[in-house]
Parts: sequence; structure tokens; C-alpha cells
Amino acid sequence: MNGVGDASSFEQCYRCYPVTFIEKAHLEKGDKIIMPPSALDRLASLHIEYPMLFQLSNVSVEKTSHCGVLEFTADEGLVYLPYWMMLNMSLQEGDILQVKNISLVKGTYIKLQPHTQDFLDISNPKAILETTLRSYSCLTTGDTIMVPYNNKQYFINVIEAKPSSAVSIIETDCEVDFAPPLDYKEPVKPQKLTPSNKRTREVEEEEPTSKVPKFTPFTGSGKRLDGKAQPQTESEDTKQEEKPTENGKDDEKLSVTTPRQRSGKLVFGSNSKPAAKETTKVDPKNIEQESTTKSDEAKFQVFTGKKYSLKG
Repeated sequence: MNGVGDASSFEQCYRCYPVTFIEKAHLEKGDKIIMPPSALDRLASLHIEYPMLFQLSNVSVEKTSHCGVLEFTADEGLVYLPYWMMLNMSLQEGDILQVKNISLVKGTYIKLQPHTQDFLDISNPKAILETTLRSYSCLTTGDTIMVPYNNKQYFINVIEAKPSSAVSIIETDCEVDFAPPLDYKEPVKPQKLTPSNKRTREVEEEEPTSKVPKFTPFTGSGKRLDGKAQPQTESEDTKQEEKPTENGKDDEKLSVTTPRQRSGKLVFGSNSKPAAKETTKVDPKNIEQESTTKSDEAKFQVFTGKKYSLKG
């Protein structure tokens, strides 16, 4: 292609193709291009500074990037470059590419953004990146570089560069920073309980306790020391449900035994006295039961024997 520009600079237009067309796929790991021998003759006559750096432009879409050169072995009128660079500049095979020599300042800071989080899951991503960038001559803000590692390709955006938007990274100490990956999602924060939610939870916690049946202690049958069965004590609720007599009135008989006590409590001794005005009716059957009980108690006596005094 014919040259363009003044005699003190190099500017040429070439048809571009990926490096895989000349079986140099290893050049995908960097930003070096292959130019024709005529370009070297022209550059040598201009006394261009080394290392040689170039500005690449796709005029049709107004996209620009920067690169270095590896060899001058391409066919005349052609230039070969890594395929990831062609993607950055929206170039197709055989498209026209403008190449111009340029001088770039050394970079002091670059900020990168991986496309996926799995790049940060590598054991030491900065070390991998440092090894990969040794194959690069320069970086341009807005470009997407490719980092191959462990048979996988990781794409990373260059979102910031200092002191210029395009910097040289040859033999320079450059600080590298990472932005969150493109597919990064912030963890969901736990929802705070509002007062209404707290009241609802409290009601839900109180409901099961209200359904628990009431516990009535000291119920069931007991045993006496003489081995005879003790009649089962009735609960307070059972005692309150008394059957009516034949005349339709409640039985007004008073019990001769201890007065009614509340369930759940033990009473040792009783101070209650029957009313003086009320007369107590005695059932003959109760008298017989009491006599048999007294006779049994007379047969079985505990703590009998001689008494001894501590005084001697």
C-alpha cells in the first residue's frame, strides 16, 4: 500500500490478517505484529527510537489501539496481528488497517477488570498477569487483553492507565489494580425485622404454648404402709361435677374426712371446722368402713416397742 504522511514519520495502510494464517499462533499471547520488509527499510531511514511502537487505527469505525512489532517477514502490503486485537478494533480478515509509528510514555499505574470471577480464583492472579504482560509492549485504555492460563483464556479490560491513556510497559515498574469482575454480584444482605414482623413472630411462638394440656400434679392412686390400696384422689374439676339426686337437687351431704383441697398442693393437718348450725348426716355404710379401717389399723402398728431416754 502507498505511504501517507510527511517524510519524518512512518504511516502506512495494510490489509490485516490474524497470525494464525502464517502458523504463528503463539503470538496470540501478546501485542506484537508482523510487518513486511519494506516497513523496516523505511523505519531505519527515519532513525526511529527503539523499541518501535505503533498506533493502529480502523478508520471506518474510528477505533484505535497500540502495539509493538516482532518481525518484518510478512508479504508486501500485508500485516499480521493477534486475533484479540482484531476483535478490539472490529476488524475482519482483509480489512484496511492504518499503521503509524508513535512514542509512548512509560506507565506507572494501570487498572484492570476481569470479565469473570474465576480469574480471581487462580492461586496467584497477579503473578500470572505479570508473566503474561512481559509479552506486551504497551496498553491502551478501552482495550481488552487476553491472558491464557491452564488451557483457558481469560479476557481482561484495561479501564485506566496513568500518566496517559496509552502507556509503554517495557522495563518499567507499574502498579496494577483490579476492579470487580463484570459478572460480580454483591451478596444479599439479610432482611431486618420490622416491629410488625417481630410481633408476628412473637405470636407464632406463643401459640404452641397455649395448646399444651394443663398439668395436674399429685393425681392417681396411692399406697398405704400396710399394703392396702389407697382410693384414687379426684381432681378439683372432677369434684365440682356432682351428680344431682333423684329429687333434682344437689347432694348436700358433708364429707367426714378432710375438707376439699386444691389440686397441686399438699396439706399436712387442717384448721377448717364444720359450721355449727349444720347437722352432719352419717351413712351406716361409712360407719362400717370406718370400723373395719380402725380394726386394720389396730392390727398393724408401726414404731412400737420400749422407749429409751437420752438421760439414761
